[in-house]
Amino acid sequence: MHDLEKLKNALIVGDWKTAAAATHAALDDGVAPLAIVTGHLVPAMDEVGRLFECEEYFVPEMLLSARAMKASMEIVRPLIAATGAEPVGRVVIGTVKGDLHDIGKNLVASMLEGGGFEVIDLGADVSPERFIEAASTRHANLVALSALLTVTMPSMKTTIEAFQAAGLRETVKIMVGGAPVTQRYADSIGADGYSESAGAAVALARKLVAA
Repeated sequence: MHDLEKLKNALIVGDWKTAAAATHAALDDGVAPLAIVTGHLVPAMDEVGRLFECEEYFVPEMLLSARAMKASMEIVRPLIAATGAEPVGRVVIGTVKGDLHDIGKNLVASMLEGGGFEVIDLGADVSPERFIEAASTRHANLVALSALLTVTMPSMKTTIEAFQAAGLRETVKIMVGGAPVTQRYADSIGADGYSESAGAAVALARKLVAA
């Protein structure tokens, strides 16, 4: 239990070396890989998201916690995959076509993975066709679109329309976010959800896949 609490605390403070060591120690003690994720990684990242919402944490702290979470996930992910355990959901995420910014998207992707989702990260400047192909071939039930520039926001609408034309809107939920994006814009383009922060994105994603 001591090592698992150490793991949780390491994630919250962003200490990736301690997170990795505590993960190995827990596995050596016989703790199931999935139990490490659901019992400790998820609650830790939920706490990081809460601290961000309360403005006790800012983007640098979030990035450090995300790095620590990745260090732990890299150890347990192949072990979980070997058991055949299903993730909370499968998310295809990317910054829309024409937009090369990816820091915010990377943060959301890390938080989603820490929240128990399987994340397929397509990177930046992603065309509607690539989103559709990834969602189809990986059987994703959620797509997350990011945009940091006002001029690339229309690509979100184009991507959603492409999913509609491909006949996938009934099976794939689409959430949007990014600095210039608002709830009003999300509603106007037919998105299923909007999040203004990485922490809130995890709660939204859980809600959308549950629905």
